[in-house]
Amino acid sequence: MMMMRKGLLALAGLMGAAGVAAAAAGAHLGYANFPVAAQFLMLHAVAVAAIVAIRPFGGRLLDVAAAILVLGTLSFSGGLMSTDAFGAPPFPHAAPFGGTALILGWLVVAAGAFTLRRSA
Repeated sequence: MMMMRKGLLALAGLMGAAGVAAAAAGAHLGYANFPVAAQFLMLHAVAVAAIVAIRPFGGRLLDVAAAILVLGTLSFSGGLMSTDAFGAPPFPHAAPFGGTALILGWLVVAAGAFTLRRSA
């Protein structure tokens, strides 16, 4: 389990970095969807890092929630950015799939709240 948390935290860091890069690209290259993708990347990077931080106080459901949020964010933001940069998403309906995964991920976070304990 520790390896999964390390991986999720590393992905959160990469998502944050990608968010800053996407914001810069949107500002300097004029890609219309990059600022939205950047916001989602940075917001969910912080959320995933926070989930990893509280995971010792909760159940495995929090690991699942964080993984779903990573998948959803990468699909949603990647779909927006790919469409702007290359004219097509990486796979059909990437952004709607990612958005749906994000909704699911947040619902799993809500369910995971009921697994929290006072101490690790």
